Amino acid sequence: MAITKILTINDSGVKFAGKHLEQAVSYILDREKTQGGRLVTGINCQPGKAYAQMAATKQKYGKTDKRQGYHLIISFEAGEVTPDTAFEIIRRFAGEYLGQEYEAVLAVHDNTAHVHGHIIFNSVNYLSGRKYRYEKGDWAKKIQPVTNRLCEEYGLSTIEIEEHGRKQNERYKDWNEFRDGKFIWREMIQKDVDACIMQADSFEEFLDLMVEKGYDVKQNKYLAVRPKGMQRFCRCRSMGENYTEERIRERIWLENLESYAKRNREKNSYAVEPPKDEFLRRTKLTGIQKTYYAKICRLRHLERLPYSKAWEYREEIRKMQEVHEKYLFLVKNGIHSLMELTAVRENLAEKAAECRKERREVYREKKQMEPLFSVADKLAELAPAEKSYQAGDEFFEKEHRRYQALGEQLQSEGYSLEEMEILRKKYKDKSSGIYQRQREISRRLKMSEEMITEFTESLERAKERQEREPADRKKEKENLNRN
Repeated sequence: MAITKILTINDSGVKFAGKHLEQAVSYILDREKTQGGRLVTGINCQPGKAYAQMAATKQKYGKTDKRQGYHLIISFEAGEVTPDTAFEIIRRFAGEYLGQEYEAVLAVHDNTAHVHGHIIFNSVNYLSGRKYRYEKGDWAKKIQPVTNRLCEEYGLSTIEIEEHGRKQNERYKDWNEFRDGKFIWREMIQKDVDACIMQADSFEEFLDLMVEKGYDVKQNKYLAVRPKGMQRFCRCRSMGENYTEERIRERIWLENLESYAKRNREKNSYAVEPPKDEFLRRTKLTGIQKTYYAKICRLRHLERLPYSKAWEYREEIRKMQEVHEKYLFLVKNGIHSLMELTAVRENLAEKAAECRKERREVYREKKQMEPLFSVADKLAELAPAEKSYQAGDEFFEKEHRRYQALGEQLQSEGYSLEEMEILRKKYKDKSSGIYQRQREISRRLKMSEEMITEFTESLERAKERQEREPADRKKEKENLNRN
């Protein structure tokens, strides 16, 4: 899944107006992030001289102040694309979206889990001297559609776009929340809100208690809180109907420690404890599984730390979740050695390639049907006018003739409007199903590659220790003999 953002680069407000633009260009050209500069290129300019050439264009047309440039960022899902493929997509995107009228520098950064590309282009058109204008809705109409189409061509996942440019795809929402850390914070915030509700005698006291726990509180249209370490505020109503401001006010009057405990007992009444004289046989751990089980044990101290201060050890929580997931991966797949893990990795790589191939095939099939889909869309647009004509309104006679001609064109290909909609949904569902499978395979593939690296490094360290031990013993013996 590739998501495109566009940022503005403004006048720095000092004597050197292009300071921010020069800094942005310098940042994306960092050799350590671009494989020594291999993943860098330019359009209508040389990357190393990009800022100077952009500044010269501004001076030529007398437009050196105000908006200096624009910064496009295309981020790919972790493990879904290689840096070279990302670079190819970024280059094609820049060529299609900007054409040959703007000076731009392109770079792909592969120094993070998510491979991402940067495009910085001059705000001034170097052919006409006109300034680029970003209008509201351009993201949905012009920018993200190009990214989606290119991703489909390479068998990558896409995000869906609502009519007014809002991202409605739930996968995008999930990815965004995971990136911002909400998977760690949400439960913590709920527990702290519950605790403050039980202790407070009024809504104002509830707010004070939240502040005492280290939260920033914002009370505008919606009540929102932010724990230390989190970048954004979290609206309380997003955590469920029990956390709207109105409901919190009600709960302050109705709830206390006894009622909260009673509700939890009722909630967990389905749980059945095993008989005291029975026990589960402990799973026998072997090889690589022991390594990750030991890591889990070393991180168990997190359970004893106060939950409301989780922001202090956020990174350790993330590591605990990551290690636990890797351990379960090994157990569920019956992996006991590095050789077995490597075999699983190779199998996952083959499945990932198969998914990409399937997505490309679906894209090609859908592409062949695009002319008919276009006819169906035009028929759908004319449907209200056709309905009015059939009701006796001759004003729409021209639209009626057009509607009939399009209908005949569709029928000549052997389809009706309803069948075209069914076919469109079929392609969408098929592509979505392949994407879900590809996403899970990519996640497991990335996990297996990380474990191979970690376990290999662990074996190398153990080997180095073994090689050092005889030398250390020999040195210790020589020291004893001298004494």
